[in-house]
Parts: sequence; C-alpha cells; structure tokens
Amino acid sequence: MDIFTAGRDFVRLEGRLVENRLFATVFDGADPAGVVDALRGYQNADGGFGHGLEPDKRCPDSLGLDVETAFDILLAAGARDEVMIRRAVDWLASVATPDGAVSLAAPVIESYPRAEHMSEWTYQPSLNPTAGLVGRLHKLDVEHPWRELAGGWCAAQLAAELPTEAHSLHESLEFLEHTGDIDLDRVREWLPKVSYYRADAADPSYGVTPLQFAPTPESPWRALFSEAQLEAHLDRLIADQQADGGWAITWEPPGQAATLEYRGIVTVGALRTLKAYNRL
Repeated sequence: MDIFTAGRDFVRLEGRLVENRLFATVFDGADPAGVVDALRGYQNADGGFGHGLEPDKRCPDSLGLDVETAFDILLAAGARDEVMIRRAVDWLASVATPDGAVSLAAPVIESYPRAEHMSEWTYQPSLNPTAGLVGRLHKLDVEHPWRELAGGWCAAQLAAELPTEAHSLHESLEFLEHTGDIDLDRVREWLPKVSYYRADAADPSYGVTPLQFAPTPESPWRALFSEAQLEAHLDRLIADQQADGGWAITWEPPGQAATLEYRGIVTVGALRTLKAYNRL
C-alpha cells in the first residue's frame, strides 16, 4: 500500500471527526465549511477553545493552546469564519496581561487528566503561544486590537533576544514572517543554541525539525536549511510511517484516546508536508 493510502486509512480508522473533515478538505477538495462545523463543538461560550482540541490535556475550559490549535486547523483547511475567530480573539484579550501576552494553559488543567509535561511552566504568559497566535491572525487576515497590542509586546521581546527553546522559536518565526523582519542570518546563527531543535534527521529524539520550521517549500524560513538537510528529513518522515499507516509520536499523552487523537493530527500533518514537497 502506498504512503498516502495507508495514511488515509489510518485517519479514517483512528482519527477524530475534525481530522477527518480536514483530510477531506485538504486531499479530496471537500467544502472547508465542514471543518468549521467540526470545530464548533470545541468552542466555549466565552469564545475560547477547549475540550481537548489539543489532546495533551482533557480540560474543557478555554486555553491558549486550544485556540492556537483551532487557528492551525482553519489555516490548513483554508477556512475562514470571522465570527468564530473574533470570539476567540476577544477571549484571548480577556485573559491577556496588560501587555497582551497569553499563556498556553492555566491551573484549571490540574483537575483533569493531562500529560506530564503540561505543568506549571505552561501557566506563564510567554512568546509561546503569544507570538504564534499573532502570526496566525496575520495569516487569517483578521485584525483586532489584541493582535496589535500583543504584536508590540512580541516585537519588543524579540528585539532583545531570540528564544533559546525550539517551540518558542518556532512560534516567534510565525510572528516575524509577518512583520517584515526576516533576518535569516540572525536565526541561522542562533539555531545551534536552541534546545529541542532536531537538526539531524537520524536523531530519533523528540524535537522540532527543519520541516516544522519550513512546512512548505514556500516558507520564508526554508532558506535556513540546505536542500540536503530538508531531503534527509523528508526521507526520515517517510521512513517513520508505521505499519498501521499512521505516524507515531515521541511523547506520552494522558491516555490511549489522546494518543490516537494526536497520531491522527501528526498523520494529517505528515501527509500535508509530503504533499507540499512533492513526495507523495
């Protein structure tokens, strides 16, 4: 069975409704309105997203991480629902610091099952997710007072120093590409200092890879990496497909359901990346 068919069958068998609707939109040309409809079940009355949309915590309350996940799904589907998005940004504004910064999660997650890494560090307002959220709102072409406030805070933080952790750097690059501040030399020199950056395709450990920084050939950050490096990571991505057609994950979600949900997410993501780089 070929890579695509095996991945498709895994998503059909084990994936959530929202990943199945996204798959149908991305690969079969289905109406992206179906993706928006699937997301509605995760949006709370306060406008934020929760209910484990990002599966590493099973908390129904609205969290910054779930809002970011919702924006990622909308972007992947090419879907726009301005009311849905504005309600989410209004919620972000309601929980932000006076400077506009928001956190990934909040202590409310402690009342629900969660992955071990979902702990106190996720309660601190930071560039992860603030910068990524602002960047995604630029991609969604949605203006909002919070976007401008938080964007100013992010710009000030990044003018001083880039993050030394790969997830935060990834979020920061999502922001910087929409400010016109694409300083490839600065980022290239900084990358070796960054924790959880997985430069070597042969490295099996958890980390952020060049393909996550540049998920499509059109990414402005593609130029950070050599063609040989990208090709090696594409080869590794193909090799990492499991016998059941899905891709594995390298961390421990809070349970079996969350594990399968996350495998559905990364499987759709892997197929999207391989399609973008003409490797399907």
